[in-house]
Amino acid sequence: MVRPTGAFDLFRFRDLHPLAALGTASDRYAGWIGQIYTPGRYDEKIKKRQKTVAGRNFQEDVLPVESVSEYFDHFRVLELDYTFYSTLLNEAGRPSPNHIVLESYCRYLKDDDRIIVKVPQVIFAQKVRQGGAFQKNDNYLNPEVFVERFYQPAVDLIGTRLEAFIFEQEYQRKNERIPASELASRLEAFFSRIPADERYHIELRTESYLAEPVFKVFEEFGIGQVLSHWTWLPPLSAQLAMSRWRFFNKGRRAVIRLMTPRGVRYEEAYAKASPFSELVDGMLDPRMIEDTVRIMQEAVKKGVFVNVIVNNRAGGNAPMIAQLVARRFLSSS
Repeated sequence: MVRPTGAFDLFRFRDLHPLAALGTASDRYAGWIGQIYTPGRYDEKIKKRQKTVAGRNFQEDVLPVESVSEYFDHFRVLELDYTFYSTLLNEAGRPSPNHIVLESYCRYLKDDDRIIVKVPQVIFAQKVRQGGAFQKNDNYLNPEVFVERFYQPAVDLIGTRLEAFIFEQEYQRKNERIPASELASRLEAFFSRIPADERYHIELRTESYLAEPVFKVFEEFGIGQVLSHWTWLPPLSAQLAMSRWRFFNKGRRAVIRLMTPRGVRYEEAYAKASPFSELVDGMLDPRMIEDTVRIMQEAVKKGVFVNVIVNNRAGGNAPMIAQLVARRFLSSS
C-alpha cells in the first residue's frame, strides 16, 4: 500500500493498513483543533462545560456533533464512550438523551466510517453509583435490558457502521471478587440469552478474571478479549499471553484500548492530561506503544482486523499518541 507522504504528520491514519484501524475514545475535544479540527471552523458552536474530578474543577470546551465528519477524515473508527452511562431507551421504551445524541452522530457518518459503542454500565457493572455511593446493580447481566433498551436500538441506528460492542466490567476489590469459574458461568448464561453477534468484546479490569474458564466462554461465543492499557491491569502483551495469544472474536476482530498509564488512577491521569492538547512529559509509557505494535503485527499475521482506540488520558493527547503508534507500526512492518 502506498501511503501519502507526510500523512501521519497531518494526523491522517485511514490508510494505515487494510487490517488495522486507529481511532480515539470520544471526540469533539477543542484541544485537538489544529490537529484534527480546522481552526476557526467551530468557534461559534463550541460549548463550555464544567467537570469536577476528585474535587477539582476543569473546564471542557466541546465541539458540535457535526465535527465528527472532520474526525473521520483522519480516523477510520470512533469509540463513543457516553453510551456507557445510559441505555438508548428508557424504562418506558422511549428514546433517552443518549439516543438523541447518537441519532445526531449518525447523520454525519459515511458508509465506511465505523463506530464502537460501550454497553451501558447498568448492564455489565456489578455495582453502580447511586446517591453518592456504589450499590449492587439489580440489572447486572440482564439480557432483556441489554437487548430491548440498548442492543436493538443501537443496531437500528448505526447499522453496518457498528464495528463493536464493548462490555466493560469495573475493577473488583479482593474482598468482592468471585472465582473466575463463577464469573464464566454467569457470562455463559447471559450470552446464551442474547442475540448471537460477531461484534461482542469484553474488557475485564480484574486480572484474576483473565483465566481459562472465562476464555472458554469467549471461545464458545466468539467474544473478543479487549486488551486494555489501564490502571490496575498488567501490560498489554501480558494480558494476551494469559490467553496464549489467541484471538477469540468470531468476526476476526480485535480491540486494543489505550486508556491510562499503568498504576495511575483516572483522576490523576485526567488532571495531568487536561486540556488534552499535547503530550505530557513523563506520562506516556513507551512499553505501551511497543506492546500495541507487537499485538497489531500478530493480529495482522493471523488475518485478524485490529482496532486501536486511544484515550487522551494515556499520555495527554490522543492524536499524538496515535501518531506514535502509526509511525512505529509502519517502521516495523
